Amino acid sequence: MTPDTSIDIQLNGKRQSFGAGHTVTTLLEALELHPGMVVVELNREILDRENYDAIKVVQDDMIELVHFVGGG
Repeated sequence: MTPDTSIDIQLNGKRQSFGAGHTVTTLLEALELHPGMVVVELNREILDRENYDAIKVVQDDMIELVHFVGGG
């Protein structure tokens, strides 16, 4: 049996599959989002940006991304 190389997470309310082994930082990179332009909530807890590299994304995580939008 081969190991599963993908995980399913809930991203902004929608079920999505990603490669296993992502951190919050690498997930944002895969989504082409700049870490300084989003707030990340993981399983109902807002994360500190300083910790994005250390936090692993795992099967069934619930992630909400809030984008900052400039304007005037």
